[in-house]
Amino acid sequence: MREPWKVVFVEDDDDVRESLAQTLELAGFEVCSVASAEAALPHLAPSFPGIVVSDVRLPGMDGLALMRHVRAADAAVPVILLTGHGDVPMAVRAIREGACDFIEKPFAAARLVEAARSAARQRASGDGAGRGGSSGGDVL
Repeated sequence: MREPWKVVFVEDDDDVRESLAQTLELAGFEVCSVASAEAALPHLAPSFPGIVVSDVRLPGMDGLALMRHVRAADAAVPVILLTGHGDVPMAVRAIREGACDFIEKPFAAARLVEAARSAARQRASGDGAGRGGSSGGDVL
């Protein structure tokens, strides 16, 4: 039996963070949920064996900046971005910069679980290079 996939989940809205963290936990993920990108950084050493799911709009460092930081430290870590305020140019930029998926709120819980599983499989295979094999192509 494999160990649970690890997720660092970044969301500043307490209710949304709690709900979506629970969704991921029920799907079998080991979730570390935090309210800011800055709070996520100590959990994201280059040897981090999981994935990152982050809201785009955050106080302080935003989700796009967090993704750039994560990708610079370890390009094999898949990053899924969530937003309620996205547009096509933002989605295209995120995917080009290495996001493995970009999900607009509101979304069905199953959509997040599917994206997280795809990203975790990508991480397990060692292919964290952006859209390679991910569902990120749905955006374009």
